[in-house]
Amino acid sequence: MVKTVTMDLNCYYPIVARELFPNAQIVIDRFHMVQMLTRSFNIFRVQIMKQFNKRSREYKLLKSPWKLYLMKYDKLNKTTSYYDSHFKDSLTQEHVVLDGLDCDQTLENTYWIMQDFMTAIQNKDEKQIIHLLNSKQTIGKEMHQTLLTFKQNYTGVLNGISSNYSNGCLEGVNPKIKQIERTVYGYRNFSHLLIRLEENIVKEKEPNNYFLVA
Repeated sequence: MVKTVTMDLNCYYPIVARELFPNAQIVIDRFHMVQMLTRSFNIFRVQIMKQFNKRSREYKLLKSPWKLYLMKYDKLNKTTSYYDSHFKDSLTQEHVVLDGLDCDQTLENTYWIMQDFMTAIQNKDEKQIIHLLNSKQTIGKEMHQTLLTFKQNYTGVLNGISSNYSNGCLEGVNPKIKQIERTVYGYRNFSHLLIRLEENIVKEKEPNNYFLVA
């Protein structure tokens, strides 16, 4: 009776899903697809960065503004320039990223594959996804492996693009649980941990309608 199973790209999950839910449609979670794309690009960016001298402009372009490379290109500031002491120049966010990509052609190809894929996921453009999976551009090894993994889970990836189901909310809860565990330095009794989690959830739901008495 289970219709869909949403999962990440762990190689064992589809096997278990097909065994337990033979009639279910497997949906690869969009959150994990984007995560794999950005992680693959980031690993390759670091590899290219380490080829340059630490005092060089290329190294600084690829190191300090690393978060800009993981943003969607459309969200980059393209009009307002700001002075950066690393480069001793006033640049927009777009100029920083484009100058960094000029350091290596393969890095640039890998970046645009990542950006195009994220845009296609956002727009639910299955044709663009198919086109990107069959791209012949020279890209980083990690990104090539990511696209190969997508090809191996072809049907699930396309289902993930068209489906409204996602594990993103669940993945957002996991860091909160881990943070609570770090804050309380662990619990010996699991039931005590559940009580602590319940207390935290109740506090988040309660309205802040109290006042202080001097």
